[in-house]
Amino acid sequence: MKPVPVILLAAGQSSRMGVGVDKLMQPIDGAPLLRRTAQRALSVGPVFAALPPAPHPRYEALEGLGVQMVPVPDAVEGMNASLRAALARVAPDAETVMVLLSDLPDLSAQDLSDVARTVDTHPDNLIWRATTTDGVPGHPVIFHKSLFGALAALRGDDGAQSVVKSCRGKVHHHPLPDMRALQDLDTPEDWAAWRARH
Repeated sequence: MKPVPVILLAAGQSSRMGVGVDKLMQPIDGAPLLRRTAQRALSVGPVFAALPPAPHPRYEALEGLGVQMVPVPDAVEGMNASLRAALARVAPDAETVMVLLSDLPDLSAQDLSDVARTVDTHPDNLIWRATTTDGVPGHPVIFHKSLFGALAALRGDDGAQSVVKSCRGKVHHHPLPDMRALQDLDTPEDWAAWRARH
């Protein structure tokens, strides 16, 4: 499997957790969720972590991993500011790029590798995307280099949904076990329910 650059979206404000609580810094097995996700992403390729402007604790959470930290000055705009900033750091000769949310705790390194391998096994596509077991689209999502220009032009906070819709018929869906591709932890209630199950 060729290495796939990974854009790790981690510049959000975590506002639904309440004042002073950062969901990406919550510990799982002794490490912040953000660090855990980055470690798993590194199994696929170089990681470009889109982060809030420094100083911020998320930088310390990633120290020593070899992750390229990308400050996003206009992070308040939303997800697409992070996409643009990180994509600008990806090597110009990259064939694909994986976009990964940083708050999906159940995704394993194997899951990410399995999705990355579908680029080779299903080469006649422009997008390769993980789904839940029953086919609901989620993350990670891999984009072909021919879509980099469209990704770089995005504005706002709707992610790359418009780019995905424009590629109907050229999207390969790869099911992952259970709800791994969608299970995020945005609120204290989400965290409590997840911890109770684990």
